[in-house]
Amino acid sequence: MKPLVSILIPAYNCERWVADTLRSALAQTWEHTEIVVVNDGSTDGTLEVLQQFAAPNVRIVTQPNQGAAAARNKAFSESRGDYIQWLDADDLLASDKIAKQMDVLEKCGGNRTLASAAWGRFLYRYYHAEFIPNALWCDLSPAEWLIRKMGQDLFMQTACWLVSREVTAQTGPWDTKLLGDDDGEYFCRVLLCSDDIRFVPEAKVYYRASGAGSLSYIGNSDKKMEAQWRSMQLHVGYVRALEDSPKAREACVAYLQNWLVFFYPGRLDLVDQAQELARSLGGELHLPQLSWKYSWIERLFSWRVARQSQLRLQGLRWSAQRIWDRVLFHIEGRKFADNFANVDAPSTVPVRLKTGPIVH
Repeated sequence: MKPLVSILIPAYNCERWVADTLRSALAQTWEHTEIVVVNDGSTDGTLEVLQQFAAPNVRIVTQPNQGAAAARNKAFSESRGDYIQWLDADDLLASDKIAKQMDVLEKCGGNRTLASAAWGRFLYRYYHAEFIPNALWCDLSPAEWLIRKMGQDLFMQTACWLVSREVTAQTGPWDTKLLGDDDGEYFCRVLLCSDDIRFVPEAKVYYRASGAGSLSYIGNSDKKMEAQWRSMQLHVGYVRALEDSPKAREACVAYLQNWLVFFYPGRLDLVDQAQELARSLGGELHLPQLSWKYSWIERLFSWRVARQSQLRLQGLRWSAQRIWDRVLFHIEGRKFADNFANVDAPSTVPVRLKTGPIVH
């Protein structure tokens, strides 16, 4: 009997996308799968869409709204799989994603090896997603993976990972107190419980970028800033638990510097705490600088006004991109294929999505 893979999907107010997400899960060529979807108190038509897919291998669980992390914890508690595939309710898996990774993992032997995958962003036209390699797209040790992630401001999309149940159980639950970056913090703990990472380039994930509407968008929310700071402190502790070398500490300082802009100038208390942590690591943080395009606004008004102008302009550009991509999607008349195999072919006109700090 082939190992059972559990595909776990938290769902909240996603009636527009979740049917395509489920079709991509059902289309997996690795046949021994189960799908557990947790409807996290949706107030739109999500539950009605989900009920259309109910089957012996597709279980729909409903709970009052508690957030994505709590929904993922519930999904795991309802699952039986030997391996865990996390999948957000608006993202897509290539039809052979799990099969490609399982082939690698079965050859490795043992349950403490992680499989990662290639991922590409898209808005509406998933068949135009562009896969842009970065320094995490290779086989790495957990320590080196974290050092590169933090030092170069990189990340691996949630659905890219395939993790054994043994490692998932040892990792512990998702942190329900984190309002953003809960995936980043969670997979740090997954790495701490693992021996190595095998990157499988043929396995592909299609990540629907959502801009300012995403859970990871911080904006001016004090609660999200505080949650992000908590996640950052945990990140630093995790990487130093694996390797407390000069290279690791330098990566931690770079990580603090990259995220400082989200706290300045609204939460100078967090800026001071970040500076104190950087100095304990042997580094020094510098106040964030805006590009020349916004420097005149800073001179005439203030840094805060210039920063808000930058975010608003990025939001307008993002909205325009979404509208244009949706128009092209309808003009081209492409529909979601039940087998989802056609998206694995290279796009004839690849699109590189330009994302700013509003998207992580």
